Amino acid sequence: MNFWHAILLGVVQGIAEFLPISSSGHLAVLQNLFQISAPGENDLFFDILLHIGTLFAVLLAYRKDISAFIREAPAVLRKKTNEKTQKSASLSLRLLLLLIIAAAPLVLVLFFKRFVEQLYYDTFFISAAFAVTGLILFLSDRYAAGEKDLKETSVTDALVIGFAQTLAVVPGLSRSGATISAGLCCGLSRPFAVKFSFLLSIPAILGALLASIPDAIAAQPQLSLLPLYLSGMLTSAVLGYFSIRLIDKISKTGTFGGFAYYCWGAGLLTFFLSLIA
Repeated sequence: MNFWHAILLGVVQGIAEFLPISSSGHLAVLQNLFQISAPGENDLFFDILLHIGTLFAVLLAYRKDISAFIREAPAVLRKKTNEKTQKSASLSLRLLLLLIIAAAPLVLVLFFKRFVEQLYYDTFFISAAFAVTGLILFLSDRYAAGEKDLKETSVTDALVIGFAQTLAVVPGLSRSGATISAGLCCGLSRPFAVKFSFLLSIPAILGALLASIPDAIAAQPQLSLLPLYLSGMLTSAVLGYFSIRLIDKISKTGTFGGFAYYCWGAGLLTFFLSLIA
C-alpha cells in the first residue's frame, strides 16, 4: 500500500459508508479486481482507522443529538427538571432506547461472521448485491412514504430497521440504503429515516471496531506506516462528514433514485470485470 492507495481507500470509505452505495462492496472490488491493497488480514489496523474516521464524521454531524443523550437523559431518571426540559429529555431518552433496540439484531452477525467474510472474495455475489441495493432504493423511493417522527416511531419499526442493518453486513448491500429504505417502508419521514440510520451507524461501527481489535493486534500492525494510515483516516472522516450533510440535504429536497441507477451500473460493471479477471 502506498500513500495514494491510502487516500483512495479513505475516499471510498468516507463517501460510500454514508451514501447508499455500499462501502464494503466498493472496497472488496478494489481489492479483488484491481489489486489495490484494501483492509484485510494484514491491514486490519488500517481498517480500524478508516472506521474511526467515519465514526468521527457521525459524531460531528450529530453532535447536538449525542450531547442531548448525555445531558438530558439523566434528567428523566432524576425527575428534577421543569416540564419543558423533562419533555425534551424524554424524547432524547426515547431516541436512545430505539437505537439500542435497533442495534440489538447485530448480535446475530457473530454466528455468521466466517460466512460473511468469505463473501468479500466473491465478486459475482457482490455484483448481485449491488443490483439488489439498487432495487431496494428504487422501490422504497417510489412506494414507501410516511410522516412518522420520533414520537410516532415504534419498537417494531426500530426492530425492522435493525434487521435490515443486520442483513446489510454482506458486501454490496448498503447499510445506509437498507436502513433508510426500511425506515421509509415503516412510514418514517425521509429526514427522520436518514437521521435514525446515521445515528444507528454509531453502534454498528463500534461493534465492528471491537470485533476487529483482537485480530488487528495479533496481526502486528506496521507502526512505521502510521502517517500513511492516518492520511486515510482523515480523508474518510472529512468526506464522511460531507456525505452525511449531502444525504441529509437530499432527504429534505429530493429522492434517492439516482443512487439506484448508480448501484445497478456498479453491479453490471463488477459482473463484467469478474468475467475477464
